[in-house]
Amino acid sequence: MVSFTFIDATVQNRVGRIELNRPDQLNALNRQMINEIVTALEDHDRTDKVNVILITGKGKAFSAGADIDEMKDLSPVDLEYLNQFADWDRMAMIKKPILCAVQGVALGGGFELVLSCDLVLATEKTMFAFPEVNIGVMPGAGGTQRLTKLVGKTKALEWLLTGDRISATEALQYGIINKVVQPELLEEEAIGFAERLAKQPALSLRLIKDAVQVAQHASVYDGMQQERKNFYLLFASHDQKEGMEAFVEKRNPKYEGR
Repeated sequence: MVSFTFIDATVQNRVGRIELNRPDQLNALNRQMINEIVTALEDHDRTDKVNVILITGKGKAFSAGADIDEMKDLSPVDLEYLNQFADWDRMAMIKKPILCAVQGVALGGGFELVLSCDLVLATEKTMFAFPEVNIGVMPGAGGTQRLTKLVGKTKALEWLLTGDRISATEALQYGIINKVVQPELLEEEAIGFAERLAKQPALSLRLIKDAVQVAQHASVYDGMQQERKNFYLLFASHDQKEGMEAFVEKRNPKYEGR
């Protein structure tokens, strides 16, 4: 595993963990940190030692958003040459399920990182928001698009235009997160959930995620063609044979990720 400055990356029980590690800055996301997150995601995605990826934040906040000091004096031309959102685009290419555990706040870019994940747990006092409008800008790493697809135009516009904070309860109600947990149980619940998923057949996890991603932007017919292709493809895997044989023989399957 590569050595990082602003994150920690580890692997245990087929869970590849990425922990944001700028607690004194509330895990504010600078460009190097985003590059490190994406590099670690790609490392976890490539290795057969990982089935599921878990992103967490060290300290009292998941992430307070982008590092404003790094951006405030840039021009449009500077931003064009930096092409800083290219790293964010790479996140969408990760094949394995990404689970996120959130505490404190997830604001701006931190909220966009949450929305880039597949499954989200949050503590009951966690707050989410896109406050960019309050400093004269707007989300630029997919926030307007992903939030709208999750909650619909009307509610997304309300939150984006006001910058109002979204409670964990509201986030659960609108399908932004999967579960609200007690703060002291977040670590245990997140690791337990990730390890549960990591025991599933790896190819099934990848191809289910692929089919659901297609469903977000395709017609039902086109999505079903992708689902069908992935269903057929799994019948070329060892784990399909093992899973079905174990079912018939009434025993626990032994998946190998192939």
